[in-house]
Amino acid sequence: MKHYDAIVIGAGQAGTPLCRKLAESGLKTALIEKRWVGGTCVNDGCSPTKAMVASAKAAWSARHSDALGVSVGGITIDFDDIRQRKDKIVTMMRGNSEKRIQDTENLDLIYGTARFSGKKEITVTLNEGGTETLTADKFFINTGLQPAIPDIAGIRDIPYLTSTTIMELPEVPEHLLILGSGYIALEFGQMFARFGSKVTLIEPSERILKKEDEDIAKEIARILAQEDIEILTHTEAVQFARKGEIITATLESKGTKSQRSCTHVLVAAGREPQTHSLGLEAAGISADEQGHIQVNARLETSAEGIYALGDVKGGPAFTHVSYDDYRIIVQQVIEKKPASIEGRLVPYCIFTDPQLGRVGITEQEAREKGLDFKVAVLKNDSVARSIETGDERGMMKAVVDAKTGKILGAAVLAEEGGEIITIVQLAMIGGITSDQLRNGVFAHPTYAESLNNLFMTLDA
Repeated sequence: MKHYDAIVIGAGQAGTPLCRKLAESGLKTALIEKRWVGGTCVNDGCSPTKAMVASAKAAWSARHSDALGVSVGGITIDFDDIRQRKDKIVTMMRGNSEKRIQDTENLDLIYGTARFSGKKEITVTLNEGGTETLTADKFFINTGLQPAIPDIAGIRDIPYLTSTTIMELPEVPEHLLILGSGYIALEFGQMFARFGSKVTLIEPSERILKKEDEDIAKEIARILAQEDIEILTHTEAVQFARKGEIITATLESKGTKSQRSCTHVLVAAGREPQTHSLGLEAAGISADEQGHIQVNARLETSAEGIYALGDVKGGPAFTHVSYDDYRIIVQQVIEKKPASIEGRLVPYCIFTDPQLGRVGITEQEAREKGLDFKVAVLKNDSVARSIETGDERGMMKAVVDAKTGKILGAAVLAEEGGEIITIVQLAMIGGITSDQLRNGVFAHPTYAESLNNLFMTLDA
């Protein structure tokens, strides 16, 4: 049995920098990873998907260049080249992270699956064979989420795809049926539609993106419809069957059943925490009904000296949240400073095209809270930069406190929406009011300049 000062379980966006920082502070540290360094973001999520999204955007831009007076001619998709470029990016990022870990003194990288076998003890089933029992004074769990597979008749009998396996397809699907219409579903749906797939999205509720304001979701649905992406709301898949290369889905909508044939099925109906094999009970770690590890504002679990970071603890499942959790742990454990996740402002971006950048609360959340607020809305066909670049799709929206003028939240559905929303976020962090942004001097012509015009609409 080997003892460490600290053990990190999972090499995601919190675990990877954390293990190095712990070791550099003088703590004998071990990092346990069952698959690859880098976690979902590097290997299956952010980096590879955005690399493929860039290829899809290039194809779309080429097809729509005539409006700018540029005739490209025939467009062909080399899916092998797209995948190879994606793989090269992933391999480079993963390799760099792994090398930094291996070059760090006081740090052991162990590939295997960890399970708690005592209060502060884990048994690791090593990838190379055998087991090893380790103990530590402190544990940090960063095991993340995995795709959740719904209990639908016949789904286990078809070669369904997840957000991980779909990126390893050797060819572009002829007809891709997607279960769900959230962020992952929309990004993959638009991507493969641009590669040449017929795409159908299945959504049980009345509309897509229920956490977003209805006008924002409606505009995204309109943009996707322009690309011939079929969205079936009030619809559920209740059964699957396969005959040869064709998959038949039985759909139910408002009590009526119908059948739809496709070649591929992507399950994008949610994600679940990777905790079921961790043996949390043996360590006295509490989890909710879904398996998310419960933590306090300092990321401490119910077991003393054991912390949870990133997606595994529930809440917003974003890489930047995981990384900020790492920052908070460093402040607490190494620097001995008070740090908490309370009140942090978490932005996010959906990498559809145009992007949806979001921060703060929505209009519907403001109404639910009974706040006194005003709403600023600006369509992109009134934005000079959008007109000049020939892409007037989308809109901008902000929720503002009626008395103070402080910005409560905003959504930017536009080219580089993620970058523009960061400006709004900085304003919110600094307490800058909507009046100050309305009267600020921004370079012309930029997308950022449209914030002047957005907040001018409050005076209308």
